[in-house]
Amino acid sequence: MGTELITVLDVDTREEALDLVRACGDCKFFKIGAQLFTRCGPAIVKEVQALGKQVFLDLKYHDIPNTVAKAAKGAADLGVSLMTIHAVGGRRMIEAAREAVEGSGTRILAVSVLTSLSDEMLRDEVGINETAESAVQRLAALAVDSGAHGVVSSPQELPVLRAELGPDALIVTPGIRPAWASRDDQARIMTPRDAAAAGASFVVVGRPILKHENPAEAVRMILEELNV
Repeated sequence: MGTELITVLDVDTREEALDLVRACGDCKFFKIGAQLFTRCGPAIVKEVQALGKQVFLDLKYHDIPNTVAKAAKGAADLGVSLMTIHAVGGRRMIEAAREAVEGSGTRILAVSVLTSLSDEMLRDEVGINETAESAVQRLAALAVDSGAHGVVSSPQELPVLRAELGPDALIVTPGIRPAWASRDDQARIMTPRDAAAAGASFVVVGRPILKHENPAEAVRMILEELNV
């Protein structure tokens, strides 16, 4: 498959979320994270799906295997297409999550190291005595080997992880900015076209679409880049 676009629904209300989905034209996938899900609950997933769209549920589950398995089963029962767990939960947790979604259309994505963590923070605060780059590669390989369908990767990690994980693993890449969009507060970014060329399965885009005067046009331009 080609590289797909996911639009971020980082808003506070049901009305804002559904208005954005309607405004985004041909975009097929929408990300619901902790901000919107905590306020609106599972109902917002169903309402986005009722508009003919697919949901990426980004709640980054991290708990004992049994608890994560039950959460994953709940996400699968909701019919979400993609969901996230933390790779640092370990092999048994990842295996339990994968087993819980077997037979459904839900795919498990592992988050390795949060992009907010520097090498120093990883060492001094989290207690992982390796660089973030090394930890990302190790945890991503562990996750896919343990049954995760893929990983979430920053643009900088994307080429290395695609080579490491092979052609079949899903790689979802945030930090995407079209050339025509403002960089906002993002220091390390990649264009949709470059991300697709580097092997991204999905690119996640927020403000360049949500702040555009015509979100459907922004979606159209991004999809055009991805399909070159």
